[in-house]
Amino acid sequence: MLVHGRDPARGEETLAELRAQGGGERATFYRADYASLDEVREMGERIRDEHDALHALVNNAGIGTTLPGDGKRMESRDGHELRFQVNYLAGYLLTRILKPLLVDSAPTRIVAVSSAGQAPIDFDDVMLERRYDGVQAYCQSKLAQVMHTLDLAERHAGDGVTANCLHPATYMPTKMVLAARGSAVSTLEEGVEATLRLVADPALAGVTGRYYDGQREARAHPQAYDGDARRRLRELSERLTPYYRA
Repeated sequence: MLVHGRDPARGEETLAELRAQGGGERATFYRADYASLDEVREMGERIRDEHDALHALVNNAGIGTTLPGDGKRMESRDGHELRFQVNYLAGYLLTRILKPLLVDSAPTRIVAVSSAGQAPIDFDDVMLERRYDGVQAYCQSKLAQVMHTLDLAERHAGDGVTANCLHPATYMPTKMVLAARGSAVSTLEEGVEATLRLVADPALAGVTGRYYDGQREARAHPQAYDGDARRRLRELSERLTPYYRA
């Protein structure tokens, strides 16, 4: 089991909790701040070089509509709109680096933890430089995750790698939800259960290219099913996350 975070102290706390539950004896913590693509590259290369197999990748890291920045536009260390990078581009790059390992380890599952909050991407202003809104920034980053997932499913059909995404639960009591609205609706356990189902349920072996609302298959925003829009996003993402295999 590999655990990612940007705070080493919290990472060690997580490993200790896993070990106390009897499931983390071989767990390893990898640090990377998703606001830096260099750190994502370094982490991806370490994982690639230190492991012979990887059977599941869950892209879950993200920030909400107001925290950090209190609703103001922020940029990553790479100069990209912060939410687009942390919520989407970082996971895109990590998946890109680990893809050969994932393919060689098949059967493999890639799961993106997205959101029902989705907004279409304006390819003329992806970084929202002309008019910024925190909700738009968050929601377009979440749709980008879905589009990438469907693209992965199509491009890897037949090679043992599946890719699915989900809205895990509605307003769980996470830091970003509580900062934005002050209260929760769903429990963390609901979101964990829905996500774990996509990672490990034998009944979903071979199922790919799906979007789920909790544990129910659903439809994402229409732009997710637009092949030309997915191509434009893929080409943009490749330009913004240059990677050369060492």
